[in-house]
Amino acid sequence: MVINVIGVLLILLGAFMLLGLPFSLYYEKGDTSAICYSSLTTILSGISIWWLTKSAKKNIKKREGYLIVVLGWLSISIFSMLPYIFSGALPNLIDALFESMSGLTTTGATVITDLRGIPEGILFWRSLTQWLGGMGIIVLTVAIFPILGIGGVELFVAEAPGPTSDKIHPRIKETAKRLWLIYTSLTVILTIILCSCGMTFFDAVNHSLTTMATGGFSTKNESIDYFQNPAIHYWITFFMFIAGTNYTIIYFSLIGKF
Repeated sequence: MVINVIGVLLILLGAFMLLGLPFSLYYEKGDTSAICYSSLTTILSGISIWWLTKSAKKNIKKREGYLIVVLGWLSISIFSMLPYIFSGALPNLIDALFESMSGLTTTGATVITDLRGIPEGILFWRSLTQWLGGMGIIVLTVAIFPILGIGGVELFVAEAPGPTSDKIHPRIKETAKRLWLIYTSLTVILTIILCSCGMTFFDAVNHSLTTMATGGFSTKNESIDYFQNPAIHYWITFFMFIAGTNYTIIYFSLIGKF
């Protein structure tokens, strides 16, 4: 059962890898095949694991919940380093794993000394790992568990940040969906604001992803100091404050019950 859920996580992760393809194709820096190979490897691994264990019982209890979260994050971290390795951006296994782990845990530490040499598709994946880690890909998975006939209560308790889940909605699936809707909406809003302040769409998307994750990965060596526009600095600071606020408070504020 534990392995079965990890298979689902890997399928989702592989699908997210493909989001970097538009940037890869547009900038033509030679990372398209690396992204495709990474995604295909991850998805096929996930499908194989899921298929071989699909007959397992779907009753997840607290012990299994914590085990899935631990093993899930380790598995995701290992597969998330594939784009770095296949593209040659970080050919060293330890460096690639460090960058992957740093992104998913939104730590923000990096072993990359010069971002100018990294293809845009890989830079986007780097930012996306922080965004996925910011809310938690496992919380996202909980939202689709009912389709698979899996209960997600124990997973949510083990993974979700902040107060207990029943404060937003008594159903775990609905809570996970609303958390991710808020998270995604704030990311889109910040992207639009940063574009209006003069950032390119690529830079705006990347900095929005890492701002809402409170991780701080950037597409520039100088980070946001590269952008000599106070409005950009103020808006990112403001959204960092929002991102650091518990999402239960944000949710009730949005529905007028602050």
